[in-house]
Amino acid sequence: MKKLKLHLLLLLPALYLAAGCSTPSKLDNPPAAKASEWPRGVTYEIFVQSFCDSNNDGIGDIKGMTSKLDYLAGLGIEGVWLMPMSPSPSYHKYDVTDYYGIHPDYGTMEDFKEFVNEAHKRNIHVVIDLVLNHSGNGHPWFQAAAKDEKSPYRDYYVWAHKDDPQTKGEGKTTGADSYNVNHWHSVEGSDYKYFGYFWGGMPDLNFDNPKVKEEAYKIGRYWLKEVGVDGFRLDAARHIFPDDRPDDNHRFWEEFRSEMQKVKKDVYLVGEVWAESDVVAPYSKGLPALFNFEMSWAILKALNQGTGDSLALKHARIMNNYSQVNPAYVDATILSNHDQNRIMSELKGDKNKAKMAAALLFTLPGSPYIYYGEEIGMTGKKPDEQIREPFLWDVKSKDECRTSWMTPVNSTEQTVAPVALQEADENSLLNHYKALIKLRNNSPALTYGVIEPVSMENKAISAFLRTHEGESVLVLHNVSGAAANVPMPASFQEHKAVVFRYNGAELAKGTVKLPAYSTLILKK
Repeated sequence: MKKLKLHLLLLLPALYLAAGCSTPSKLDNPPAAKASEWPRGVTYEIFVQSFCDSNNDGIGDIKGMTSKLDYLAGLGIEGVWLMPMSPSPSYHKYDVTDYYGIHPDYGTMEDFKEFVNEAHKRNIHVVIDLVLNHSGNGHPWFQAAAKDEKSPYRDYYVWAHKDDPQTKGEGKTTGADSYNVNHWHSVEGSDYKYFGYFWGGMPDLNFDNPKVKEEAYKIGRYWLKEVGVDGFRLDAARHIFPDDRPDDNHRFWEEFRSEMQKVKKDVYLVGEVWAESDVVAPYSKGLPALFNFEMSWAILKALNQGTGDSLALKHARIMNNYSQVNPAYVDATILSNHDQNRIMSELKGDKNKAKMAAALLFTLPGSPYIYYGEEIGMTGKKPDEQIREPFLWDVKSKDECRTSWMTPVNSTEQTVAPVALQEADENSLLNHYKALIKLRNNSPALTYGVIEPVSMENKAISAFLRTHEGESVLVLHNVSGAAANVPMPASFQEHKAVVFRYNGAELAKGTVKLPAYSTLILKK
């Protein structure tokens, strides 16, 4: 990675109160050709159950999802990550009972193959959630293992006698992916307990058993070869082995990637490792794409504090950590996902901050993920069901595929404007997303470029340079509720062409004018 240059700009900003309403996002001189190419495009996470219901049973399904591919293509999406679809007793389906099936509520395998085919026609790649750390306790492997200590599946799981000291007391947790401390679970009529990091309904698989590894490879090969998916999101990637065995975790994912590449050379693997970059980086050899939770936390903090000056510095440090392990890594950036409070709720419903969050996501480095509904401002705080509520396509009387498997308490028509209304409103959050995604996808610098932090004395301004193969863009965000006028630094006088502006930001007579929550992007 090129040595990062830090431009120290001694600026005397004039602050004034922002006034007036937000203005439409404006692409002044959009590049003619699309620059992004999978997997460096924008990906959209879908909870199938809440997305679109095609048969009026109240539950989202694969055919409904297929009917909305044109919406995703119009948004600028190049990949979808689908939360688990396999048979499971739970609504979320992370406790799998059949790794080769489709839950009947969602449809059939033929429905899904048709979805994959139609997605590919639109240049949308398909990534499915693969839950290998644990099975459901209703899986035939576990059922057999629990009933018979001599079962060939007994060693597919991790067991210990109830008097074993390791089964006593509270277990350790590693972060926000689980706060459960009860890791050992009883089986009725048995003196042995089994290990389940997340809860008793999800017994951990024993990857010290070569047969379990081969089962994992077999499952992956099936979905790649027989079904045609493009890759996997690997759930709980940090927990394949206990946390005190990180090297074993790293090696397993390298082995898994190698096995998958035998079937599909360009297989895409993105891992879930809830940690800061120094812990995450070693996973990038086996999982070349990893979610950047650390930057999602930093963006939220910047918006709620109104200070953006450290964002580019932090992202540059993270990129450096990753690139030292795997120079070809893919930085999977997010604002939130299905396990986190929705970004709009974390921003207390402030649409100006939500628009700024999107602006940061699509202009900082990375290959961004959108959690379904983020683009229309869906809200929600835990418990989990309330961050996975039904998507709103239109007003209820006209919404032909709104799901009703649950009654939403956060994202209702009283709090969120449906897609149909937002599409007709040039000032909407949805159209802001569309403009930013188009800008990013058409810009080599914003898609692939290195980042050079630009330091200003005004802590509200997040400023950075993105460069790639001759394209150089200067990005200026004001993440605060107060406006700033700053002189254009001499070292950036050649950045004159305005390619994007939002909320009245402008360059006038050598002065950068940044109203509250505004963005200005200048090209050299």
